[in-house]
Amino acid sequence: MNFKDLSTLQIALGVSVIAHAVLLAVRFVDPESFNKVFSDTPLEVILVNTKTNEKPDPSARLRAQTSLAGGGDLDKGRATSPLPPSSFTTVGDSFEDAQRKVDAMQTEQLQMLTQLKRELAAMPAPDPRNPGDPTEATAQEEKRRQMINLLAEIERRVNEENARPKKRFLSPFTREAAFASYVDSLRRRVEAQGTANFPTLAGKKLYGELTMTITVNFDGRLLSTVVDESSGTPVLDRRAQAIVASVGNFGKFTDAMRKEHADQIVIRPHFRFAHDGSVELSSQ
Repeated sequence: MNFKDLSTLQIALGVSVIAHAVLLAVRFVDPESFNKVFSDTPLEVILVNTKTNEKPDPSARLRAQTSLAGGGDLDKGRATSPLPPSSFTTVGDSFEDAQRKVDAMQTEQLQMLTQLKRELAAMPAPDPRNPGDPTEATAQEEKRRQMINLLAEIERRVNEENARPKKRFLSPFTREAAFASYVDSLRRRVEAQGTANFPTLAGKKLYGELTMTITVNFDGRLLSTVVDESSGTPVLDRRAQAIVASVGNFGKFTDAMRKEHADQIVIRPHFRFAHDGSVELSSQ
């Protein structure tokens, strides 16, 4: 049958059937659910700086713009942060972090002191000729009294802090320019002294690990050694302290160190008395 022989009704019915078939083939979904698919599965991008001719593992969980078998710093899995893996980060900067926090607290105290003095100066002095509202005047005077007491307390703490020796808490491998050379020399001298006088008991060498806090004065004198984490062998702990003390004077602080307001330095190295007869100080 020729298309020209079809009536208008037949053509209309045919178009209607085709339209319904198309509509039935289309799947309608909830727009919110559709958007949720994208919000729950964000696009992940991994940057690489090399490529290989080797084909990647078929079980790879990610796609890339170029072939790269393996890659990255991890033996398994993949990094979820742009920072280096924690096992490769520098350990032992906690003392320096503590020092930064102390410095920040002291700065905050001074700022608070300045702010209180400014607020007290801005408060209107009581005028006996015009007392005004007695309740408001009493409240104002109470606020002034509280601020004066707080100001006195902060000043007392600041003065006490200024009277104490300024301690710098440092890592055994500090990178601070003013202290790095001095601390490195201290660490190497202790290691050399310990290796040359490796601790023994009844003719047998003592092996183990311990952590010690060492405090040195600005004139190079050793002020204290405190074993924080024992080796489990009290004799070895005492010998480790004796090794540090036997180094003698560590040398006067440099001008750069004193300019950093350092009267004392405090380091907390980890001692390792190894089976090869060496003593190693680390940040761990």
